[in-house]
Amino acid sequence: MREPAVEGVRGSDRPQRRPSARLASGLQRPRQVIVPENRKPQHRLDPRKPLVLDTRELGRRPGSMRPVQFPALAPDGLGVELIGVPAGAEIDLDLRLESVMEGVLVSGTATVPLTGECGRCLETVENELVVDLQELFAYEQSSTDRTADEDETGRMEGDLLDLEPALRDAVVLALPLTPLCRTDCAGLCAECGERLDDLPADHAHAAPDPRWAGLQAMLVQDPARPSTSTPESQE
Repeated sequence: MREPAVEGVRGSDRPQRRPSARLASGLQRPRQVIVPENRKPQHRLDPRKPLVLDTRELGRRPGSMRPVQFPALAPDGLGVELIGVPAGAEIDLDLRLESVMEGVLVSGTATVPLTGECGRCLETVENELVVDLQELFAYEQSSTDRTADEDETGRMEGDLLDLEPALRDAVVLALPLTPLCRTDCAGLCAECGERLDDLPADHAHAAPDPRWAGLQAMLVQDPARPSTSTPESQE
């Protein structure tokens, strides 16, 4: 039996049904999620590291706080050229973890031992430094995480945060540019290189007569330069 003809519409002009996006099983084809390159996790934190803190107890409830005090071993390279914290030395941390809307705010102090050289006399310097810590660690996918630079704000990985970068910045910025064994250190003698504080007050070197400077230069012979003396001159 023929189908009734529809006026103005030919069989070839009928609208074609679009192929279904569903699979034969009735499930939709999964969409491919493309993660931007700058949002892909580069590494995962190791909870066994001494400066990686677990904030799970805060429950991401804004206003909840937890004090923590613990010793940790200093990482490598915590310092500058003349002074720093020895690798593996004990650091005393007195912190407060506070849950806020955008992440976890860490504040408190770190007490670190210092070892280095005096910038004037090169004597060994040993001291202790107390630095203040305050750093916001943003939750993943929070507005702060999406908008703030990594240099400005720390990042959470799940419930874990890494305190090492914040500690490193605080310690390095608090270190003196020229560490001193004492504030009135006199330094080294420019002539003999001895420590002036260990020498008598009247320590001095006689200035050579400038008239003999040329002869002195002739007498001081470069070890790498062969001798020009002859057997006749030695007799």
